[in-house]
Amino acid sequence: MKQKLLLKILLLTSSVWLWGTISTAATVVPKKEVQNKSVASLLRNSSSIREIRQLSEIERPSTSAQQLLVQSPAPTTQVVPITAVKANPTDKGVEVILQTSLGEQLQITNRSAANSFIVDIFNAQLRLPSGESFTFRSDKPIAGITGITVTNFDANTIRVTVKGEAGVPTVELFDSPNEGLIFSVASVAASSQPPAQSQTQPTPQLNQPTSETQPTQPSASGDEPIELVVTGEQDGYRVEDSSTPTKTDTPLRDIPQSIQVIPRQLIEEQRITRVSDALRNVSGIQEPASTTRNVFDVPIIRGFTPNSDAILRNGLRERTSSRIPSETANLERIEVLKGPASVLYGQGSLGGTVNLVTKQPLSSPYYSVEASVGSFDFYRSSLDLSGPLTSDKKLLYRLNAAAETSASFVDFFERQRYFVSPVLTWQIDQNTKISFESEYLATQQPDDSGLPARGTVLSNPNGQIPRNRNIGEPFDVSVSGNNRNVLRVGYNFEHRFNEDWQVRNAFQASLSNYPNNRIYILPTSLSEDGRLLSRTVRTFPAGGYDNTYSLDNYVVGKFKTGSIQHQIVAGFDLFREVAGGQQIDRSIAPLDLFNPIYTQTLGAIIDGPSDDETTSDSLGFYLQDQIALFNNLKLLLGGRFDIVNQTYEDFIDSSNNDFQQNEAFSPRVGIVYQPIPAISLYASYSRSFQQVIGTTFDNSLFQPEEGTQYEVGIKTDLSDKVSATLAFYNLTRSNVLTDDLDNPGESIQTGEQKSRGIELNIGGEILPGLSIIGGYAYTDASVTKDTDAEFVHNILNNVPKHAFTLWTTYKITQGDLQGLGFGLGLYYVGDRQGDLANTFELPSYLRTDAAVFYERNNLRVALNIRNLFDIDYYASAQRDLTVYPGEPLTVQGTVSWEF
Repeated sequence: MKQKLLLKILLLTSSVWLWGTISTAATVVPKKEVQNKSVASLLRNSSSIREIRQLSEIERPSTSAQQLLVQSPAPTTQVVPITAVKANPTDKGVEVILQTSLGEQLQITNRSAANSFIVDIFNAQLRLPSGESFTFRSDKPIAGITGITVTNFDANTIRVTVKGEAGVPTVELFDSPNEGLIFSVASVAASSQPPAQSQTQPTPQLNQPTSETQPTQPSASGDEPIELVVTGEQDGYRVEDSSTPTKTDTPLRDIPQSIQVIPRQLIEEQRITRVSDALRNVSGIQEPASTTRNVFDVPIIRGFTPNSDAILRNGLRERTSSRIPSETANLERIEVLKGPASVLYGQGSLGGTVNLVTKQPLSSPYYSVEASVGSFDFYRSSLDLSGPLTSDKKLLYRLNAAAETSASFVDFFERQRYFVSPVLTWQIDQNTKISFESEYLATQQPDDSGLPARGTVLSNPNGQIPRNRNIGEPFDVSVSGNNRNVLRVGYNFEHRFNEDWQVRNAFQASLSNYPNNRIYILPTSLSEDGRLLSRTVRTFPAGGYDNTYSLDNYVVGKFKTGSIQHQIVAGFDLFREVAGGQQIDRSIAPLDLFNPIYTQTLGAIIDGPSDDETTSDSLGFYLQDQIALFNNLKLLLGGRFDIVNQTYEDFIDSSNNDFQQNEAFSPRVGIVYQPIPAISLYASYSRSFQQVIGTTFDNSLFQPEEGTQYEVGIKTDLSDKVSATLAFYNLTRSNVLTDDLDNPGESIQTGEQKSRGIELNIGGEILPGLSIIGGYAYTDASVTKDTDAEFVHNILNNVPKHAFTLWTTYKITQGDLQGLGFGLGLYYVGDRQGDLANTFELPSYLRTDAAVFYERNNLRVALNIRNLFDIDYYASAQRDLTVYPGEPLTVQGTVSWEF
């Protein structure tokens, strides 16, 4: 009872704290006045550099930037914010201005690589006045230059890359007391023509779409326009940073953990509508013990099947994703954190965590509509609208909506989905922002119970069971609609006190309900002749519910102890889940798998009814410190203390009521060493804790699950557009849930399981127009301790030792066929055990997907083909009575329009 009182007190305290922060949000912190100096004063340790006078006092010299830059940076003093990037045509080419009032403090070095001239500014970051980061890119701005990019390379470094067509370009460096640092890039075809009218790039906005191109202006030569793109993330498949792994804006290369990001571009190219379909592009992830026809959306990560805590939404725990079919219409990207994430996000899976990042409002008007039609009566339409609601762009909105209906290759398997998600963002002032977000998803979809192993992967004297066979019943939707609805509402409040300190408060409520009777058909046994399948009907009367509430409060701060830089995250979070409903098990006539005669008649009650409610509460305190010992040596330390409890209430038999509470400490230690800027070597140790919610067949509560991970790896930038990660890991998991073979549909806990493996990931643009994302995984996952000696050394089911995934696209970028593109996907999954007892095996398969698309102006037309060669394969299995066939050849056509 004391624990419940503590949760209420903290909830009230956080609410008071939030409104107190809002009341002071308009306070402006004065900035220190800094006298402008020349760039040369920063480089006084170099004998080859002479002091540069103010830009207004001299004619610009014709020396190159190599004469103005030194090869090693001075000791870092503070991170200088670059608040805007401007591009102006000149008589020689184009100049790029990094706007800052602290130009005197910049520490600069340069180098050449292939045809690129690269400048690193070691103590600066691209930051909007609101504190958000951004990226600047200009493609083919002038003759002889293929691109100019300005991006945050790591937590305290800006990288400026100027790429030439035939060789290293000529770049001159100047400073200006009124503008900042200026890079003058000369055109190969520079002439004495008068310069074109100067173009000033508006202050970049983080929320502009990736494909958004700013209005063009003539170049200095008048041949081609200057194309400017400013975006909050990298284009293509290479994503450089994410705030989810550390709750700070940290480049992925500085995080001692394997992380993969599925960007929006990939979701659109593959026409993905379910999260589970997107995750097949991630190494070390397998389909769950179900298929995309199932309502469950929890994948197998590094050999382990996680529970519902493995899914986050914008960094907040959200368990309904494992019970409600997911939707991708409003997702900006999907982030997969390999290994434990318990330090920052509480109890969770040892194998990994999936974070769903939603789309946010844009500062410029954006409208998109889309329509798709495909095999098995697939029809879908969606829209995406965004823009400012006020002239000062302080109030922004976004609206995503989708409607879908389809059948399946499985007999009488139909589903419908309707989705809408409005978002409103209010930029209260330059340091304070709050966003209100909601979404509603209504689905009608039966469960897929699969097919027996005998007749699919094992021989059956009656032959092969057709893969379109449904062992369920064609119930009338008026009797059982299997409707599942979820409403998610929440807010995200952020306030920046100054350049070093900020605070965040976020809340999300997910309210799911089941308005109709839900009916599942569970196979119980197969006759000796392999023909008749005995079944049980599990019914859930209307009125079931599952509601979750998540509140997170934390502060992010930067400070120094001597020459060592710290970035801390400190906070606490609260989580509650309340789930309940009724359950009744009934008998039904057996089904002849080879000559089915379906009936909707339900037999006698064989178990139930039951009527209960489970309430789960958790409170966690966490602290993390990212320590930069040197520019190339970084340490990550973190710890978390959790208090979790579960209350079970039986409304029929109160003697079954129970209460369970657990406490745990979860540490995390990691180190990153970068011998050269393009390579990061890392090692980490972390632990996870998970209170297992539920009971065994005899109604005894599950024991908490614990996990430990050791991981080492290397992250490298193979080029400025391609990156790769190689990881080695060792996981140990105890008190693991597995299928109860004596009681189908129930679970038991084994003693211990281990998973050791290697993962290789790669993503980016390897050649102009040619992009890839892929990976290989070797996974050795087995039972190491169990109460049943026959299970020890068994391989975990649905986990192949070898698997690889590859998706590549090529887009023609010039000529008469410009805009035409092709995509090819290869997905190999090796042999897998079909159950924990290892009584049968699922064969390996290689599935091929393909796509053809054409983009012209705002129009995009695409044709996607899944399982191009129509192979027979099996996606996963739960046990010998539940094997899930993969989908056959499927074609989908899509037309979309952006304006």
